[in-house]
Amino acid sequence: MLREPAVAGRFYPADPAVLRGDLHSYLSPPRELIHAIACMVPHAGYMYSGAVAGAVFSTIAIPSRCLILCPNHTGRGHPLSLMAGGAWRTPLGDVNIDHELAEQLLQAYPALTDDVEAHRFEHAIEVELPFLQLIRPGITFLPITVGTSRLILLEQLGEAIAQVIQKCGHQVLIIASSDMNHYEDDSTTRVKDRKAIHRILALDAAGLHETVITESISMCGFGATVAMLTAAKRLGAQKTELVQYATSGDVSGDYQAVVGYAGIVVA
Repeated sequence: MLREPAVAGRFYPADPAVLRGDLHSYLSPPRELIHAIACMVPHAGYMYSGAVAGAVFSTIAIPSRCLILCPNHTGRGHPLSLMAGGAWRTPLGDVNIDHELAEQLLQAYPALTDDVEAHRFEHAIEVELPFLQLIRPGITFLPITVGTSRLILLEQLGEAIAQVIQKCGHQVLIIASSDMNHYEDDSTTRVKDRKAIHRILALDAAGLHETVITESISMCGFGATVAMLTAAKRLGAQKTELVQYATSGDVSGDYQAVVGYAGIVVA
């Protein structure tokens, strides 16, 4: 199946030339690249979060295979869904799904379902693909939507991802696509986000889960991030870096109701 773009022209430019220009403006000058195990990047419209996402992708030596976890904003489909075959189209061309990785993960974690509907209109993976296409042409990826907050399921998903990556013999970058706190004032959002970021930087998946719930942090992709942290830690992650943080107020000038954006690298 070819999955057509759902948010081109809204979250990011639909014109390929304009899109390439925007992407280049968000990417930092070349530096010594990190061979990361995982990362967390935001997924709002590029005008708000593109600089944070670009800062993260600029620091990583992007491998030829990626696994991208995101929340299920639409509520469609199964709570834990991947697409096992086909390709996703963006204005920069088609990106093939890593069907081999998909089949191995479906076998390793039967709670996952091959479900196109969960991905059809979801934007949180789509907005990451143009960055990856520009930096590493010919990349393949595995998209997974996470629509559950049950810690045991998230940890099991992370363990299964780590198991499959260990066996495949190739580097696979795990990407958690998530924004931070939503629609509170800027100062409140920064305080809440700091608490969640502290847990992520400590590679504390269960602690992030507890903090998000007890502190009422509306971090949309915390489930995806919990799974990412679980997998990264099993794969030997020891270092983390907060590459960049911002809120939508930094762009819009409206500090009464903002969304937070954090870019983090795990190595």
